[in-house]
Amino acid sequence: MPDQSPSLSQCNVNAEDPGAANDQTDGDEAAGSEDGGLEVQTLVIRKKRTGRRLDKYLQGRFPRLSRTLIQKLIKQGEITVNGKKAKNSYEPALGDEVAVRVPPPEPTDITPEDIPLTIIYEDDHMLALNKQIDIICHPSKSTGLGTLANGLAFYAGQNLSSGSEAFRPGIVHRLDKNTSGIMLVAKTDEAHWRLSLQFEKREIQKTYFGICEGEVSLDRDIINQPLADHPMIKERYMVPGFPTRQMLFKDAVTKYEVQERFRGFTTVHMFPKTGRTHQLRVHMSAIGYPLVGDTFYGGHHLSEMQISGEGLEETLLAFQALHAFKIEFRHPISEKTMELIAPIPDRLTRIVDLLRTHRQQ
Repeated sequence: MPDQSPSLSQCNVNAEDPGAANDQTDGDEAAGSEDGGLEVQTLVIRKKRTGRRLDKYLQGRFPRLSRTLIQKLIKQGEITVNGKKAKNSYEPALGDEVAVRVPPPEPTDITPEDIPLTIIYEDDHMLALNKQIDIICHPSKSTGLGTLANGLAFYAGQNLSSGSEAFRPGIVHRLDKNTSGIMLVAKTDEAHWRLSLQFEKREIQKTYFGICEGEVSLDRDIINQPLADHPMIKERYMVPGFPTRQMLFKDAVTKYEVQERFRGFTTVHMFPKTGRTHQLRVHMSAIGYPLVGDTFYGGHHLSEMQISGEGLEETLLAFQALHAFKIEFRHPISEKTMELIAPIPDRLTRIVDLLRTHRQQ
């Protein structure tokens, strides 16, 4: 995919205030040149970035450069402040001149595939889709085909942002392989970094629907428990009972509200404040109410016979009962407040109907 890094006109925007796109006096000034064949972007800070680290600030301005790569460039001296090397933790000050030697984009040869996509919303800057289950978001070393990115490449072609990392064109955030629901996709780099900034500042409200095992005791609560990699099981996460210095853990916060209680089951709405991998699944399991079908974190498969005492033994749900059904955010260009909804899928509504029929309290 060709390089779609921000043009100079796109860079002349106040990264702290996306709504200031047309305020040329308040936005950072930008200029470009070439040095040894490499593009050099120069940004002059026109607004103090209190609490904003240099690496995180530049990640928002250059969406195709990962934060890891930006930190590497800062360490190598390819990114300077006022002509001098700086640290990743440096907070840009008023009047600072930040020069970035932009490396060429990594090859992102994604094979287009005609994978069905359910588009909920689309305009010239972004789109939103209702992701199906059993599909990962982007290629990995072991998987080059059959991903959401392949389907997007077929659907939108070149009309996608260059992405924050290789092989992720347009993808702003992710859902687990077997979690369905709303995902936002950027078509332009400007839309990408503006949406990413909203995620980073935790301004985007996501609402998930889930079916839990057990009768959740509290009507609503906030789960504030950090997550860490499981020490024994690859790609699994856990709430550490006694965090140690050797265990890298990250803060994770989930709010939930009970919707309906049944004998042995509860439907809930979950509102993640942070966006850690497997966060909702781990948190609900940690308080004793794993998601139905989530065998990775203590849940069990479910059949019609198990609910009603009769009927079919066939598995109703092969994966976790989790669906991202609503998202609220500001449109990255117009600043209009958006609320998009992906209907609860049939695989989950069927279970709820059976619970209402056979498991009413």
